[in-house]
Amino acid sequence: MKYLTIRQAAKLLHVTPLTLRNWDKNGRLKPYRHPLNKYRLYRTDQIELFLRRLEMSRTREASRKIDVF
Repeated sequence: MKYLTIRQAAKLLHVTPLTLRNWDKNGRLKPYRHPLNKYRLYRTDQIELFLRRLEMSRTREASRKIDVF
């Protein structure tokens, strides 16, 4: 299983490491912790799943139709 550092995960998600830390605090994306130094680590499959969810939510929002009179 491959793990990404917070910097690598942030780069893949096009956000800052601070955003990932905030998502961790809010429970939006939970990292694993390195057993010795407690650094945040993200599994690649976890990041891929998160990206798929983002794409699905964007697709749903784009497909909504608004009637304007």
